[in-house]
Formats: sequence, C-alpha cells, structure tokens
Amino acid sequence: MGNREDLLASAKQCLREKGYDRTSVRDIATAAGVSTAAIGYHYRSREALLTQALFELLDEWADNLGRTLTPSPASGDDTSRAYHHMWDGLVEQFAAHPDLWLATVELFLQAQRQPDLRTRLAEGVAEGWRGMAGILQSMPENDVSERSARTLGMVQTALMAGVMIQSLSDPANAPTADEVLEGLRALGELVGPQPDETT
Repeated sequence: MGNREDLLASAKQCLREKGYDRTSVRDIATAAGVSTAAIGYHYRSREALLTQALFELLDEWADNLGRTLTPSPASGDDTSRAYHHMWDGLVEQFAAHPDLWLATVELFLQAQRQPDLRTRLAEGVAEGWRGMAGILQSMPENDVSERSARTLGMVQTALMAGVMIQSLSDPANAPTADEVLEGLRALGELVGPQPDETT
C-alpha cells in the first residue's frame, strides 16, 4: 500500500480504538509510519481523512450486516430468525466497539458546523436507508423503491441509532436483542394492519 492507503487504514484503526474527537493527526501518522504532513498532502485535513475513514467503516459494517441477515439454508433459519440474529450481532457490536459508534455521533455534531459535511452526511443517510431496505428485503439497492427506502429503511436505521445511543449511555443496562424484538412486536400491535388506501 502507498501512503494514502496506509493513512486511511490507520485512521480506521484509530476510530475503532479512540473515536473521532480523541484521534489526533499524530495518532494517525504514527500508526501509518508517515509524517503528519502526509495527511494534509493526501487528504487536506484530519477531518476529511477521518470522515472518509468512518464512511468506509460504516460501508464495511453494512456489508457484514447483509451477510448476517441472509438466512442460511444449511442452518434452517428463516427470515425472522435471521433478523433476531442480526439484532444479537448489533447489540454485541455496540458493546464491543463503543468508540467506533460514538464516532458516528460525533460526526453528526461536526456536521452542524460544517455545511459541506452536513450535505455529504445527509446523502449518506439517504443511501443508508436504501441500503438497509435492500438488506431487509434481500434485494439489490438499485431495486429498492423510494417508498421502501423512506419507510422500512428509515425506521430500521432509526431503531438501530436509538439502541446504539442507549447502549453507549448506559452500557450496564443496554437493551438486549430479545427486549428490542419484544418491543417491536408490541409496537406492531399498536400500529395495526395496513390501512385500505382504496377507501
């Protein structure tokens, strides 16, 4: 790998270990074995490098999530069991890598002061809705309808963000997968069936 790739890999490592705010230019450069000036040369700023690294980490995480949610014919899992397994994995990841997930929260805070980052983040969120709907429906993102992205994808993303925040704020009392799913079933009873749009 070249210096640019080394810096990106090191930024990802620092995000996992220290989060966004606590990662310094020197941390990244030291991990990559290059000078701090290389960050400005290749990425213009620490913030630009960390933002790209975080977006790539989240993309990698989404790919792994898609594989987790795909039922295995060999195991006999159905879709609902695979969904339960996905939530087990999410809860475990929130507990195992708190600094990484805190970095996503920090990124939203940074975006409030950086219009360009806010625009990119908004685009990333919309892409995330579409990707999540594709994962849940076992279809390519390009085949996901706008309605599915803005309903199924958005709600699942909001659920994950909420559980993540609660897990970070009180790790000793973090929600479990069973509790999340029990709550979803209760919410389903409140929502009721789909209204008849023809009436």
